[in-house]
Amino acid sequence: MATTNDLKNGMVLNLDGQLWQVMWFQHHKPGKGGAVVRSKLRNVESGKTVDKTFNADVKVDVANVDKRTMQYLYNDGTSYVFMDTSSYDQLEVSPDIVGDAKNFMLENQEAIVATNDGRVLYIELPPSVELEITYTEPGLQGDRSTGGTKPATLETGHSINVPLFIAAGERVKVDTRDSSYLGRVSS
Repeated sequence: MATTNDLKNGMVLNLDGQLWQVMWFQHHKPGKGGAVVRSKLRNVESGKTVDKTFNADVKVDVANVDKRTMQYLYNDGTSYVFMDTSSYDQLEVSPDIVGDAKNFMLENQEAIVATNDGRVLYIELPPSVELEITYTEPGLQGDRSTGGTKPATLETGHSINVPLFIAAGERVKVDTRDSSYLGRVSS
């Protein structure tokens, strides 16, 4: 148990039997009345985001979330297999829990696997990853009014938009949160 004054970004709370991750919070003291804590919470299982206001010093139940660095091994067609790098135990994770992280995962890449009471909650990747462009059309100069982009396929099979000067075979840095192109990777 903790109080609302102890909230931190990324903390997972157990509210009414559901797990909610704190995305944002702010202590607020209005001119009249008691202090409150405004927060934005994301449901760990459904991804739904809600705004919730707590009175200051209210007790909240903090969920015990175990975050471990694991190595992604392979996809066997029905689940994604991860290995704990310290104990070498393997863990199968269903595709609906992996979600969009599959667009940026390569075999033998490390990821953080969050569990609660032996149940996998979510997969957390670094904010950006370096991947190779396997296919893209050649860019044509002069067919745009501003900085142009074109679709490109990454080595994971995911498609993103890149600037016209990027060619197949180049390595690029990609934001894992919104699939945006961040820049070239110099070799």
